[in-house]
Amino acid sequence: MTEKNAELPQTSAAIAELCEKAKLREGNIVVIGCSTSEVVGAKIGTNSNPDVAGEIFRALHDYAKSEKLFLAIQCCEHLNRAIITERKAVPFAEPVNVVPQPKAGGSLATKAYAGFEDPVAVEEIKADAGLDIGFTLIGMHLKKVAVPLRLTNNTIGAATVLAARTRPK
Repeated sequence: MTEKNAELPQTSAAIAELCEKAKLREGNIVVIGCSTSEVVGAKIGTNSNPDVAGEIFRALHDYAKSEKLFLAIQCCEHLNRAIITERKAVPFAEPVNVVPQPKAGGSLATKAYAGFEDPVAVEEIKADAGLDIGFTLIGMHLKKVAVPLRLTNNTIGAATVLAARTRPK
């Protein structure tokens, strides 16, 4: 995006629409996968952008806090798609000894680790819903059964946004 903060309204609209359509409640977990390379119009994994990640994280975090939801930010494949979240979201999970970096974990995971109150990295999570920003494949971190959601707000920058909610088996 060329305009500063252009990702903020798109990100806020996408997460708000997801949470409304998924009927999320206080304490639910939303997994986010994000390629900032795709957001800025490049091929996934080629142009990690911490500034764009900061804007996206701020919008996601502000919304999640206002709705009392937990964010779970997926790292890239260099960290085996580990999850960065708040420790209180996963009180019994075994932590992974890693701190993401922009080119080893991804820019959004790096911003989440710095921006969460008490961050923890875990190998996996079972989220209630999710946003996939730029084809990052978040399905492994959703509860069974995942149900795709068609969003009106389906782009952030140049990246396609896919969404899902879950339902009981």
